[in-house]
Amino acid sequence: MLELEKRSPLAFPITLKDGRTLATVGDAADYLSALNLDQRERGYWKTAIMMFNNAMREPGYLKIATMNLRSALVYDRLVDDVGS
Repeated sequence: MLELEKRSPLAFPITLKDGRTLATVGDAADYLSALNLDQRERGYWKTAIMMFNNAMREPGYLKIATMNLRSALVYDRLVDDVGS
């Protein structure tokens, strides 16, 4: 895989309960940068952020970064834990 860009697709799209879909690296970056301080302090969000930082340096981590993002969203009940 080549270098990731904002328009690079995530390993799979993630549909939020509010109807938005995170489909690109840019979508994920925008979402992560908008987290409030309380969320940023939670271990699962720290892991999601760290894995996206790793993926930006080494694109092979994109799949696990996408999985970590989805897990953090599930933990905060922002996405259904089944399907998607």
